[in-house]
Amino acid sequence: MSTAMRTDTGSPAPHVADSHDLIRVHGARVNNLKDVSVEIPKRRLTVFTGISGSGKSSLVFGTIAAESQRLINETYSAFVQGFMPSLTRPEVDVLEGLTTAIIVDQQRMGADPRSTVGTATDANAMLRILFSRLGQPHIGSPNAFSFNVPSVRASGAITVERGNSKTVKATFTRTGGMCTRCEGRGSVTDIDLTQLYDDSKSLNEGALTIPGYSADGWYGRIFSGCGFFDPDKPIRKFTKKELDDLLHKEPTKIKVDGINLTYEGLIPRIQKSFLSKDVDALQPHIRAFVERAMTFTTCPECGGTRLSEAARSSKIKGISIADACAMQISDLAGWVRELDEPSVAPLLATLRRTLDSFVEIGLGYLSLERPSGTLSGGEAQRVKMIRHLGSSLTDTTYVFDEPTTGLHPHDIQRMNNLLLRLRDKGNTVLVVEHKPETIAIADHVVDLGPGAGAAGGTVCFEGTVEELRASDTVTGRHLDDRASLKETVRTPAGRLEIRGASTHNLRDVDVDIPLGVLVVVTGVAGSGKSSLMHGSIPAGAGVVSVDQGAIRGSRRSNPATYTGLLDPIRKAFAKANGVKPALFSANSEGACPTCNGSGVLYTDLAMMAGVATTCEECEGKRFQASVLDYHLGGRDISEVLAMSVTEAEQFFATGEARTPAAHTILTRLSDVGLGYLTIGQPLTTLSGGERQRLKLATHMAEKGGIYVLDEPTAGLHLADVEQLLGLLDRLVDSGKSVIVIEHHQAVMAHADWIIDLGPGAGHDGGRIVFEGTPTDLVRTRSTLTGEHLATYVGL
Repeated sequence: MSTAMRTDTGSPAPHVADSHDLIRVHGARVNNLKDVSVEIPKRRLTVFTGISGSGKSSLVFGTIAAESQRLINETYSAFVQGFMPSLTRPEVDVLEGLTTAIIVDQQRMGADPRSTVGTATDANAMLRILFSRLGQPHIGSPNAFSFNVPSVRASGAITVERGNSKTVKATFTRTGGMCTRCEGRGSVTDIDLTQLYDDSKSLNEGALTIPGYSADGWYGRIFSGCGFFDPDKPIRKFTKKELDDLLHKEPTKIKVDGINLTYEGLIPRIQKSFLSKDVDALQPHIRAFVERAMTFTTCPECGGTRLSEAARSSKIKGISIADACAMQISDLAGWVRELDEPSVAPLLATLRRTLDSFVEIGLGYLSLERPSGTLSGGEAQRVKMIRHLGSSLTDTTYVFDEPTTGLHPHDIQRMNNLLLRLRDKGNTVLVVEHKPETIAIADHVVDLGPGAGAAGGTVCFEGTVEELRASDTVTGRHLDDRASLKETVRTPAGRLEIRGASTHNLRDVDVDIPLGVLVVVTGVAGSGKSSLMHGSIPAGAGVVSVDQGAIRGSRRSNPATYTGLLDPIRKAFAKANGVKPALFSANSEGACPTCNGSGVLYTDLAMMAGVATTCEECEGKRFQASVLDYHLGGRDISEVLAMSVTEAEQFFATGEARTPAAHTILTRLSDVGLGYLTIGQPLTTLSGGERQRLKLATHMAEKGGIYVLDEPTAGLHLADVEQLLGLLDRLVDSGKSVIVIEHHQAVMAHADWIIDLGPGAGHDGGRIVFEGTPTDLVRTRSTLTGEHLATYVGL
């Protein structure tokens, strides 16, 4: 009987397509991985553990996700691929069973001035449709409520073709919701003219003080040769017309030295080249100029809502779209739940689900108008997660980079539920994580190590959480570690007074922060911790603030250049060999002429994806061959830059290579747990936690007496937290005051003083709910933090 005719009710034979239930990796050698082979079950939750630098990201992101992404990119046309980043095949022998990988990482979201939490998810689009249908008075399509769409009016003949008939309309209009004054940015800029030019000088004398506008530079030549004003006349003697031409003139075609050019006034030119970009992404000297010359004030026309008057006038039950976007999301979810309109029932149901996801994931305290560039790494990751929760995709691989970062123990349970929900939809969920609460829910655990950098890169363990506990790996041994409360706490040496703090959601908070001790500021995500510590400390208090923001730098930047370590090393090489220090910089005279000191050649294949190949001339060493003939302590400069921090620390400590200035910086890097980093490793390859610790090492040399650290345990393995606590103790014992914003219970238990904010997030937070020692917090259990800390220390 043929298979098609079978009528028996017995279970059918398993289909061969259902047998592909593993992702197989064989011989992975990306970064520090040493021929790693693993089998990861599909449609399960797999957690990758191991100390910082053990190779977790290299395996998950650098191998599995990277190859999935590369294979997907290859399905696009050559034309489209030309606009995409070039991806080379990871160093791995076999990769089987891959599915589409969606990476949910902690990269901050694009800080475009018009990008908000609402536009980054579908919430804003759904609200716009809702208001276009139900808003009174009716003002137009969803575009009429979008602050990213300008209104357009055109007159003239427009031909609309419908079948055989052609209609000619005299005018065309499109109603957008963009505020015309601020162009949808919510703030307007005033420019301090004294920062643009020195009016006592003429243009030829270098009056323009804008970066890149020197008298002999390209722009200087355009302004001097445009013919609209005398380049030898001091600016203060310009007529009103000449000054207007200098500052505001519309784009005008001109000829300078026989070359056709476009002249444009200083202010519109600066607005296009500097102001339209994310300030944080600008080069440091340009950023300093922008911050000096520009003052940002709330747009007087739209009141910061970004929307035109018409868009603000259309309301549903007395609420405009601007009011809805300004509401806390938890309140907005309640308002949407009360709307009952059968004509848009499916839309309302989807919008409710999206807003409820925000609340569920612990982001109910945000508002949809919050600029996406102001979100922390953890918040940005959770906003991206909301996009995927409502997705119809199944059988995909979701890759998470420490999803619990920035989460209070109270919120970690919610995050765990969401990860399990994604898995239960039939997806493979891969999580790089250190927190025991999340490791506990894994179906499968892969532990990498045993050490970091060159000492890691092997699989120490694969199996269930119970088997991990019984194993003798570093993670297995530390999984059940619980810190104990300190017997005695330090006595404060003074206090820092904060009075009437009202930044963001803070409610007129008065607090005295004890100095000379270890203070931990805690509270659920969104309770006001960062607002209190970063936004309310009085100016001039001598505060060194270390956050998790990205380190701005190109692929040429590395720990040696960022920390200033390269200077003493170059000088030591120069002194030992009797040559110039510039020879030992890959960005200066010593650079390999073929690759200009970057070590790789980027070949742009125009239509197809570009390729990065190691430079054959210098073999990736970045220096000219003649430079490598100079040695210090038996090593050339490229060998020194290939050393790990620990190796370099020993190398510069004694003997011919003894360099105290370099050794001091290397000791600081080692102190913050970065001993495994290669000192010449590009900064673009560092994780969020590594970046923060690199900043901390740099700031430790500063004279400030108060350190404010924002979640320094981000990206730290359980075993490394102990080392961090030792570092914090050393900082305090050396006379510094250390204030740590932290959720990790081991750090809370180690504190001398705890300030707990809450009780909830957003407008339910912003108050001090506890001040005192950890012992008192555990004894009273009066707050969420107190309850979780009591459970953690086993009381």
